[in-house]
Amino acid sequence: MNPRPESGAQNTPRIALIGQPNTGKSMLFNRITNARASVGNWPGITVNVMRARVPLGGRKVEYVDLPGIYNLEGGSEDEAVVNRFLTKFPVDLVIIVINAAQIERQILMPLQVKALGLPAVVMLNMCDEAHKLGITFDLEKLQDSLKMPVALISAKYGTGFEDAMKQVSESLSSEFASKPVLADYDSLFKTLMTEETLDDALKGCVTLPKIWPKTLTEKLDQLFLHPLLGLPMFFLSMLFIFSVIWEIGLPSQDLVSSGADWVQATLLEPGLAWAPAWLNSFLINGIWLGLSTVASFVPLLVLFFFCMAAVEDSGYLARAAFLMDALMRRVGLDGRAFVMQMMGFGCNVPALMGTRVMRTRSLRLLAMLVIPFSLCSARLAVFVFIISATFPSSKGALVLFSFYVISFLAAFSTAAIFSFSRQFKSKEPFLLEIPPYRIPTVKQVLLRGWGEVREFIRRASRFIIIGCILVWLLTNLPVGAEGLNTYGGQLGVLLQPIMEPIGINPYLTLALIFGFIAKEIVIGSLSTIYALSTSGVSQAITMSVTPLEAYSFCLFCLLYTPCLTTIATVHAEGKSWRFTSFSLILSLTYAWVVSFIFYQGAKLLGF
Repeated sequence: MNPRPESGAQNTPRIALIGQPNTGKSMLFNRITNARASVGNWPGITVNVMRARVPLGGRKVEYVDLPGIYNLEGGSEDEAVVNRFLTKFPVDLVIIVINAAQIERQILMPLQVKALGLPAVVMLNMCDEAHKLGITFDLEKLQDSLKMPVALISAKYGTGFEDAMKQVSESLSSEFASKPVLADYDSLFKTLMTEETLDDALKGCVTLPKIWPKTLTEKLDQLFLHPLLGLPMFFLSMLFIFSVIWEIGLPSQDLVSSGADWVQATLLEPGLAWAPAWLNSFLINGIWLGLSTVASFVPLLVLFFFCMAAVEDSGYLARAAFLMDALMRRVGLDGRAFVMQMMGFGCNVPALMGTRVMRTRSLRLLAMLVIPFSLCSARLAVFVFIISATFPSSKGALVLFSFYVISFLAAFSTAAIFSFSRQFKSKEPFLLEIPPYRIPTVKQVLLRGWGEVREFIRRASRFIIIGCILVWLLTNLPVGAEGLNTYGGQLGVLLQPIMEPIGINPYLTLALIFGFIAKEIVIGSLSTIYALSTSGVSQAITMSVTPLEAYSFCLFCLLYTPCLTTIATVHAEGKSWRFTSFSLILSLTYAWVVSFIFYQGAKLLGF
């Protein structure tokens, strides 16, 4: 993003959204722009700068969603991102998003923005929750006190949204916002903010109840935050989600797979009958089978993302982080690392970027070391495919859930080992805003879930075609060679002394090699390697791979070297090739050792 001489030249006003984590800022950004910024009901979900250009008042306006921060004078990396943005990129207006139910704790930010010399509009979000608590506002007095427009809204339900956007449009058109402004941090640093200053800003403007009503959140938390029952209930809820995915998602995958088989048999094969054998094989076995196999898992992933979106937006994940904090601290991490681990279930990349909410580098590096063990959506598709082919259907959901548990155990054990290292030690206190329970709206769950699915498809399509072409070349060259005599087969055989002790055959080894590019390629590559459709590959694996070997393969796939995008993010966030290389070697070694112990141990026990 270029500094604004560009904005003035193109006459495109820039509006920045700022606020504390969990104020609904990104949800408001989505409502304003119809973008797909990541939205979730727990702190720190906005991990980088999002922007979109949409019309307002007859002209294009650029909206920028900045990371959620607690203090404009703070020293965390997210706070530094906001600082750098406001001092380098002029803005025409700042929208300050505040949780209306917590206004007495969040009024500092509007006062800081005023000290920065930036034109601003305050949006008191979650007005429905504030009203339920008995909080009332005198907006005219509050506007006079803050010297900026104030709107009362609900970004979730749209209450007051149109009136608020009219205030934004009027503020942009006023003489006070005629040109973009850079933040004056020198003035902010010279301004003394005291408790008395904050109280004076709200005096006569906000009425708080003398006795706070006991909310449903407090009643539910007696159960869900129970020191003994809380964690078992969390893992049971996750088992339930995986059971839903297995029982509903798997049949939907079979339907898409059957449709793909019909397209191949009815349209593609007759339509390509004219092509030379090598071209026919390339287009069908190399491109189509790989893409159709991955596409067959999209309905399953849609279901997974929708379920996770509902859990996140309900406020439950923040409580899971709180419950896990005591355990995480024993291994050198804290509850935020657990939140990032959960984010990794969608994709490891945003989870790694989310470590910016941690203020110390040592804690960030330790979290970045263990996040790649998260069972991401691409691995989930691989596991469902392998498990459904090798295990009885009645045990599938439990087997799938076991990898979810193992991903946490792998993270805990790794963190416990390296927490004793001076490089990874941290004494930073853990602060987490626990939101009230909220019933997710269907619209927000669909937006959140579809955003994740769209991102998965974007990532997958980037690598799958290239990956499938490479797999086809390796499994069809030299010309005339078949099976283990091809380059790919020879590569798998070459690695057999390493992979055979963990029960992985040459064909699966080759799929794992391409999984290094992107885990989505693993399934597509299997179709190309076997030159069979999804159902055909499933039958081939059923005949040639035992449940013990399948479980060992999935273990290795869960723990071994992450994809190229994840590696690039580790380097970008860690800013060290040495740390990145260490992370790669660690995951690869860890995967082999764990798989070896499991496979050989199970064989000794007679499984």
